[in-house]
Formats: sequence, structure tokens, C-alpha cells
Amino acid sequence: MSSSNNNNGKTLHMAMYPWFAFGHLTSFLHLANKLAERGHKVSFFLPTKTQTKLASHNRHPNLITFIPISVPSVHGLPAGAETTNDVSAQARPSLMDAMDLTRPDIDSHLSHLKPDYIFFDFTEWVPSVARKYSIKSIYYYTSYMANMAYCNLQARNLPDKHKYTEADLMSPPPGFPCPVIRMRAQEARTFAYMCQMVFGGGMTLVERKTKCFEECDLIASKTCREIEGAYYDFYENKLIKPFLLVGPMMPEPPTSRLDDYFDGWLNGFGHGTVVYCALGSECVLGKDQFQELVYGLELTGRPFLAALRPPSGCETIEQALPEGYMEKIKGRGIIHSGWVQQQLILQHPSVGCFVTHCGAGSLTEAMLSECQLVLIPQAIDQFVNARMMSLDLKVGVEVDKGEDDGFFTKQAVFEAIEMVMKPESVVGKEVRDNHTKLRNLLSKEGLEDSYIDKFVQSLQDLV
Repeated sequence: MSSSNNNNGKTLHMAMYPWFAFGHLTSFLHLANKLAERGHKVSFFLPTKTQTKLASHNRHPNLITFIPISVPSVHGLPAGAETTNDVSAQARPSLMDAMDLTRPDIDSHLSHLKPDYIFFDFTEWVPSVARKYSIKSIYYYTSYMANMAYCNLQARNLPDKHKYTEADLMSPPPGFPCPVIRMRAQEARTFAYMCQMVFGGGMTLVERKTKCFEECDLIASKTCREIEGAYYDFYENKLIKPFLLVGPMMPEPPTSRLDDYFDGWLNGFGHGTVVYCALGSECVLGKDQFQELVYGLELTGRPFLAALRPPSGCETIEQALPEGYMEKIKGRGIIHSGWVQQQLILQHPSVGCFVTHCGAGSLTEAMLSECQLVLIPQAIDQFVNARMMSLDLKVGVEVDKGEDDGFFTKQAVFEAIEMVMKPESVVGKEVRDNHTKLRNLLSKEGLEDSYIDKFVQSLQDLV
């Protein structure tokens, strides 16, 4: 890269302590790679057994040092659990409790490492530990800026600065850049409930996040002005501390090749004909919604590959499938419950449509692909992510859901896929054209480098 050694100022030492969820760990490590590429040193705290799972993502082991952190045993946390992949959604507060108990360990490491900065996201006590050793703390936000702006408590001017109601969340805050973005009743209810749950240490998620924002020295966000400039400006106007953009942080090209089984199967179909459906490593549908989804894929008559977790109440995918289903899709459909090489699948020439849950990582990978996008958000930030993609950027089509129950039907899944895949579809042409423009913009040589270089320069100036 042109700027990989563009190190005109002080060589920095950063520490990183992300929330123990793979989407967060990999996002932080991606940034660590970009910083190490420019000669900076990173001390990366992560759970002990997770080191081996992330080792292949560490492109600069000479500069990025993994520091294993033992996850303490706490009530409600299964033995040996280290990340959100190991626990149910209900047990995540226990994982947060365990992270809070690592405070003395982090304190001890920081006391002798003495980095210039520490990046964090959910551990709101990190800034006060860092201050003891004159280390600056950076809250690193890894989802889309639109979501942060939509949920901005200051902009909403609520009577209780730590509490949303369902009614609050059904409309964007005053002055929000894209007023057509809103949450459905069921989504707002789910979001408000999640925000009011105790999320470790006797604090709700909103209280914890608010404290992170109040205590940190600066905020950094994984986005760029070219996509989210208006949302950044809206949010920055409410802040009284530095807020830096690190750029779009597009995925690094995979070093591996696609598994022979999937490659061979995909090669049996024409260019852009296969529908790929994946709802992320943590999404667990109810059995009824799981069946509506797989029926919807079948209805299209198109070849499809679905990477899905068994629905709630089922040990295996086979238990969850309608009787006779596998016979109906034989030869043109695969439903896989294990991990898949998503980036490589999205780049395969036979794959023409991506049905996604709208997690930030998946959407970033999708932006670099030529696949048509069908959006089916499931949780928290994914609702606003989906609206931004469909209503603002207009690069995908969202599956229609019930306003009050959030339920989608097989027909709704079928219709959304057909809308983007049929050559004669007006909507399909619009989202395809917009997606092409956005992909070209994000792939533009030098765009990402310029953001990272500017970000590093700002950090050097602030030390």
C-alpha cells in the first residue's frame, strides 16, 4: 500500500480491549492491522482460547501482540465460555460481569505496558484505569453511524437520559438526516427492552454506553463521510470531545481459498444465479420463522445456499426442517449449520443475491460484492442499518414484516428476492446501479489509506 510506511510522526503504542463478541474482536483486529501496517505497535487483550481462532487474522504478529485474558467464572456463565458465541443472548450480561472482573488484570498490564492509547467499547471502567497511567482512552464504535445518530439520547432530549420508551424509538430524533428511517413497533419494543436490561455490573446497556461516552478521551467510528457524512455531522454537533473517523475499513482480501465442496457445488450453476442466505453467527430464529425463511428460499425456484443456526428448541437443522423439505430442494439447495467462508462465497461468480441480517460486518463484505442485497434485520443496530441501506442509500430491498409482531412470511421472502433478481425489475435495476456506484467509491484507490493516515496523524497530535 502506498502509505504503509507513512510514519512521519511518533511511533504509537496502542492497547485494545473489545467486547468479547467475534464481530467486535475482528473489527478491532482489522484496525490493529491497519495501524501495524504503518509501523505502530498494538497490545491486544482477548480471551485465552480465542487467540488461536484469531491468529490467522493477525497480519503483523511482529507488531500486534495477543495478550490472553482469563475469563473469570461467574454465576450464569457456562463453564469455559469466553465469547458471545458460547452463550445464549440471556447469558450475555453474565459475560459482561466476567469482563468487569478482569479489571485488576487489565490494570496490571497497563501499569507496565504504558501504551499511548487504549481502544475499548463496553468496559466503561477502562478510561478511569487508563487515566492512572496517563493513557488516553478511545471509545471505538464498530457499527454504522446512522444507528448511533438515531439512538442519540442527547438529540432526543429525553427526561431520563438513560431510558428510551417504545414510542421514543419509533421516530428518529429531531433534525435526523433521513427522516423516513424509523423503527417498527416490534423493533422499538425489542430495542427498548434490551436497553433497559441489566447488562453487567448492575447497569443497563444504555447506562454503560453513556458512561463510556462520558468517560473516554475521544470517540472513533468505523465509517466514512462518503457514506455517512450527514449522520456524523448530526452526531458530532452534540459532542464536546474529539470524534474521529477511521474510514470504511473494508475487509482484507482472504488468504485462503473456498472449500472444495462449496466451490464445486457453486460451480454447477450459472453466473449470478445462486441466492446465499446467512443471518450471522449469533442469530437464532424461532422455529416458525426459520420455516418461513427456508420455504421462501424454496419458492424462488433458484439454487440457494443457506448458512443458518438451528432455531430455538431444536438441536439440529434437520429437526427444524418441514417434512419432505430436503427432497424438494435436492440438487439446488443446501442448508448448512456450520461456519462458512462468507467473504469467499460472496465473491464467487455464481452467487447473485445475499439475504443478510444486516450486521455491520456482513454489510461491509456485501458492499464489495456484486450480489443483490435482501435485508432481513434481526436485532438492535440491524434495524436502522437495514433502513439506511434500503431507504437512504437504496442498495437493497428489505423483507416486509408485521408492524406489531415483526413476523415475516415465506411470500415476503420470495417477493424481496424476486424484486432484486428479476432482470426486468425496476427496483432491482435501481439497487443494482446504486450498489455498483457505492462499491466503486469504496474500492477507490487511496480512499481508505487517506482516512487511516489522517486518523493516525490526529492520534500523534493528541499524544
